Amino acid sequence: MVDTPLTIEQLENRLLALHEASIELVREISLDSLLEKIGSIAMEQVNASFAAVGLLDLDGKLEKFIPIGMTREEIEKIDHWPVGEGLIGSMMVSKTSIRIPNVKTDPRSSGFPPLHPEMTSFLGVPIFHGQQQLGQLYLTNKYTSPEFNEDDQRIIEMLAAYAGVSISNARLYKDMMIRDRVLTRRNENLALLDQLASTLATSTSIDEILDRGLTQLMDYLRLEVGEIFLKIEDSKNLQLLIHRGEGIKNLWRRPMFTIGESTVGRTALNGNPVVLNLTEYEYADLNPDTKVQGIHQLAVLPMNGRRGVVGVLCVGTCQPQPLDDLEVQFVQAISSWMATAIENVHLNETGKRLAVLEERDRFGMDLHDGIIQSIYAVGLTLEHARLLMPEDPPKAVSRIDQAIKDLNHTIRDIRAYILDLRPRQLNNENLMQGIQRLVQEFRANTLIDVNIQGSENELKSLPETHAVALFHICQESLANIAKHAKAHHVEIVVWATQDRALLEVQDDGRGFDLNKVKTTIGHGLSNIETRATNVGGAVDISSEPGKGTSVLAWVPIPPEEFESLIVE
Repeated sequence: MVDTPLTIEQLENRLLALHEASIELVREISLDSLLEKIGSIAMEQVNASFAAVGLLDLDGKLEKFIPIGMTREEIEKIDHWPVGEGLIGSMMVSKTSIRIPNVKTDPRSSGFPPLHPEMTSFLGVPIFHGQQQLGQLYLTNKYTSPEFNEDDQRIIEMLAAYAGVSISNARLYKDMMIRDRVLTRRNENLALLDQLASTLATSTSIDEILDRGLTQLMDYLRLEVGEIFLKIEDSKNLQLLIHRGEGIKNLWRRPMFTIGESTVGRTALNGNPVVLNLTEYEYADLNPDTKVQGIHQLAVLPMNGRRGVVGVLCVGTCQPQPLDDLEVQFVQAISSWMATAIENVHLNETGKRLAVLEERDRFGMDLHDGIIQSIYAVGLTLEHARLLMPEDPPKAVSRIDQAIKDLNHTIRDIRAYILDLRPRQLNNENLMQGIQRLVQEFRANTLIDVNIQGSENELKSLPETHAVALFHICQESLANIAKHAKAHHVEIVVWATQDRALLEVQDDGRGFDLNKVKTTIGHGLSNIETRATNVGGAVDISSEPGKGTSVLAWVPIPPEEFESLIVE
């Protein structure tokens, strides 16, 4: 039986059916489900017995091969799918369709696996999006005719055009979901780090630090077992001090190791984390019960303090999916924070209580003004991206990319905190340059108009400690405006007198009752005042409901610095 050309009415009906089917494709966001729908629609459109959709990766290699029309039994009999040779290979590099009356007579028909259903007629159509080939659509064995005709080819080529757009959209959606999950994980990690920082900063005993830190870490990552070895003071021994985990009494054969001995000791010696795969290798120093209890992976991490390694943290998981790099880095950060907290306790125990308390105060302040503000800025960026998404998706994606970069910077800052507990906010900038950067970020994230007045030359010789204090006061003031003020305009003025450097940040927002706020003063306002007083300055905050807020801060200029300013 030979197909006759379609009548106008028949063609219109097929085009209408194709259009309706394309709408269903656009609605599908799951890539695997989408590929199955494409194959099923193609089969229905041209009366094919079998269909398949091949999807290429970014390197042009076959990533997925989805068969349609075969029974489960037929699929199970096939030991492998096409590998990109013969006719399939020709389709992967072809920019045009391939239509064959009988596959058996075509010299390109090779590479089909054993027990593959017998094929006769063949129609292959490449799937493009723009100039990039995304995959191929294969159809075989037309049951209403010995072969596929030109009308069939045109219909499937039109379907392939719809499919190209739908596949590209599904991939974009998948990428966005992956980015969203990564951002969510990083935000969650940072939130726990903030929580742990507050917890550890207030802990006054080593036992409390170990218990809280290890418990929260295991609960958050759903780890089944954890141990901590601490270095015994004035010795080279590491002693097991805490174990968590049911079913396993100890991860290791011994409760004590010398630094450099075994996996625990070597980790303390070189200061590098180690991840052990217990499903592939045997470790003589491990307790045999560890593997018996189903522990698949063990992470052994040094607890790096400011003065060296103070211990070793070991955590294990029974989950088949191993810990990824981000999780290992996260555990390392927590272990280092615990190490820092332990060192602080040691300092306290040696009579440096006052110094330790001051360090903790500064740590909490730097954390709030550095990490927290950076995270809040990322949140504003993401909120802006959410608002842009319906009207300007490319710009929204750009804002999301910027948020990812900012989060990466924040993570690097966390690592810097671990080492020296100091945010690097004014690395190679003077005060005015730093404030201009804050204003630029503030404008981009809030869309609030800001006017800044001041001269770089006028304050470029201001002592670093005084410049940093004013910088953080400006940062905190802008953060408060973004969070609470609902302002439309902000004025920032920076100037110097004979003995003072002054900063004023004024907004036209909703303001607040200063008397009520002073009775329940928040961390932000407290930090502003502390920053100024720590360098011998002061702050005057004025505000009324409905009349905006003004923050006026000043720091002293040493006489010798002021003379240098005059000379310059």
